[in-house]
Amino acid sequence: MNKTAIAVLALGAVAFASPAGAEKLKATLDGKAEVPATTSGGTGTADLNYDAASKKLSWTVTYSGLSGPATAAHFHGPAEAGKNAGVAVAIPNAASSPVKGEATLTDAQAADLLGGKYYINIHTAAHPGGEIRGQVTK
Repeated sequence: MNKTAIAVLALGAVAFASPAGAEKLKATLDGKAEVPATTSGGTGTADLNYDAASKKLSWTVTYSGLSGPATAAHFHGPAEAGKNAGVAVAIPNAASSPVKGEATLTDAQAADLLGGKYYINIHTAAHPGGEIRGQVTK
């Protein structure tokens, strides 16, 4: 085999291997998932991508129907559904939907994220503890 063929095969293997390092995750947010639950008519979804090679988490969070403008949004954890935890990763610029962003995670944060131990919480003035929430899952 010549050097060009080997280089093409090697590049092909790298290109093929890269997507395997990316995890697609999601969350569905509503008031019933809050702890304690809220009666908010607000709903939301989150589409997330985690790239293990760069340790980069990127997201698009879309929401509507909140009692008022979002005052903050965060990834909280580690916690299973039905449990509360502190802020793990801030979601900046959450005042209007959709919210796009990214953060570089530590190994421990990545393990919690991929282990289903993070949830997204959107806060409002009427619900400072969180108006809608959703567990992050694969």
